[in-house]
Amino acid sequence: MRFLGNIEAKTDAKGRAFLPSAFRRVLQTAGEESLMLRKDIFQDCLVLYPQSVWNEQEDALRKRLSRWNKQQQHIFRQFVREAIEVKLDGNGRFLIPKRYLSMAEIEQDIVFIGVGNTIEIWSGKNAAEPFVDDETFSKTIEELMSDSNDTDDND
Repeated sequence: MRFLGNIEAKTDAKGRAFLPSAFRRVLQTAGEESLMLRKDIFQDCLVLYPQSVWNEQEDALRKRLSRWNKQQQHIFRQFVREAIEVKLDGNGRFLIPKRYLSMAEIEQDIVFIGVGNTIEIWSGKNAAEPFVDDETFSKTIEELMSDSNDTDDND
């Protein structure tokens, strides 16, 4: 399951938004019916997880944390406390609760960003926040993807 794209949208007065059709198709193809919504851990945005992806993330975190360590139990509790299940209605809309709109500073304009197996929801005014400038981006990609042992596949 891979979500790609950067799609601008709006919420209505009740906080409902249409999940972009490209993302709905990915969910349908994968047989996913429910989504989990949580504020991102690092940024002021919301993250939609298909249920199976959420379950994998929750299980991975649980395996790393001891139930017998008070601090680690608090961390796990905080992680799952912030998550809620959301369902799409027949028109592909879902409700973003007011508390979550506030956490992500969302007023009306939003941007959906496909990030691999999750979908981020950004306030329209903060949508440029998670990105670096073009020069830093290209230099970092070059460093990450270059390997001195690589050969040109076009030979």
